[in-house]
Amino acid sequence: MNLPTSSRLQFTPDLNICRVLNGMWQVSGAHGRIDPKAAIQSMFKYVDAGFTTWDLADHYGPAEDFIGEFRRQLIATRGKEALSNIQAFTKWVPRPTKMTRELVEENINVSLRRMDVESLDLMQFHWWEYRDKNYLDALKYMAELQTEGKIKHLALTNFDTEHLQIITDAGIKIVSNQVQFSLVDRRPEVNMIPFCQQHDIKLFTYGTVCGGLLSEKYLGKPEPRGFDLTTASLRKYKNMIDGWGGWRLFQELLSTLKEIADKYNVSISNVAVRYILEQPTVAGVIVGARLGASEHIQDNTRVFNFTLDAEDFNQINAVSSKSRDLYKLIGDCGDEYRR
Repeated sequence: MNLPTSSRLQFTPDLNICRVLNGMWQVSGAHGRIDPKAAIQSMFKYVDAGFTTWDLADHYGPAEDFIGEFRRQLIATRGKEALSNIQAFTKWVPRPTKMTRELVEENINVSLRRMDVESLDLMQFHWWEYRDKNYLDALKYMAELQTEGKIKHLALTNFDTEHLQIITDAGIKIVSNQVQFSLVDRRPEVNMIPFCQQHDIKLFTYGTVCGGLLSEKYLGKPEPRGFDLTTASLRKYKNMIDGWGGWRLFQELLSTLKEIADKYNVSISNVAVRYILEQPTVAGVIVGARLGASEHIQDNTRVFNFTLDAEDFNQINAVSSKSRDLYKLIGDCGDEYRR
């Protein structure tokens, strides 16, 4: 199964990526048990289908170890050259404290070892507390490690526009920022996208299908209660929907998306992903992969079979115009983690 060329993006001069990334938060334990052997077998299926780009983090349970084991099995079965087709983007999420060169390098070395790589394709840095300015020291030390070849590219996760500017003004080259962005949460459109356009920074987006809520499964269904929300993703994004406008307006959005999906013979999730992929500066959308437990490979391929027209955008925006302003309610990208 080969994806069309439109599925690829020359993200950096040395990294050609798939625009739908396989998200590995789902192996962290908050989405049910994952069998390691089945997970690795599943990773081969994703890559063979053309989904070659992985998004993970140091704190996503065994995610970095899975990448390391997958790489070793890939070499054993297909030769070392097969590794050139894989991209793995990890994150470092330290507890805010004084940052020394030794501490930063030690943590980067852990990821290198777990993932069994000599250089990290993309290190996406997250910082919990802006009042603690040590994040700038951490990034400066990471930039040194980048010069030494341990990191290929530096990126951020859940930084707001104000602090992205501070980092950029400090002379640290950032290639991307990972933010929540969906038809429910359109906060990046306010400040983040204009800033990224000016500074040639890309966005990777998560929460784009709201943990699976943006799908046929919830169309025409009564509002789910706590015990129905069986994963961390479902609980998180149901809260976001409540803030955005509630279940009745969400049903209106799902009905609109279903109408558009039927027009192109695709799924509601496909339309939700396609909409975000077509926004300025968006390099890719992260879609969760519950490896070996629940796979959406076939469905995800359809994202690249169509593009939305002006009428589709107008229909979607007409529903969005009835929602509350999450930027006013929550703040900029990532502010939900720092309140």
